[in-house]
This record gives sequence, C-alpha cells and structure tokens, in this order.
Amino acid sequence: MADKANTEKKQSFFKGLKAEFKKIIWPEKDSLIREVVAVVVVSVVLCLVIAVLDSVISTGIGFLMQ
Repeated sequence: MADKANTEKKQSFFKGLKAEFKKIIWPEKDSLIREVVAVVVVSVVLCLVIAVLDSVISTGIGFLMQ
C-alpha cells in the first residue's frame, strides 16, 4: 500500500512539473544572444577591473614592504 501511495505521489509530482514547464515563456533567439553577450562582456570587464586592482594593491604592498 505504501508503494502505491509513493508511486501516485511521484506521478502527481511529475504531472505538476510538466504543467509548470508548459507555463514557461522561453526567450527568443535574438534576445537570448543579446543577454549572453551582455553577461560575457560584463564578466570580462569585471575580470579586468579586479586584475588591475589586484596589481595596484600588490605593487603598493610591495612598495611598503621595502
């Protein structure tokens, strides 16, 4: 009996999951490409900013340690 209830719960879960996936509005290809490009550009810029700050701080600490 517990197996039957467990199986029904799983089926109910997957039916609900399938219903929720049908509600998703997937982005258009052009919109998706623009968003991916924006994320990559922001990531590269942030990486460069962190690298420059790291270099400046390392140089400053090295100067103070002499």
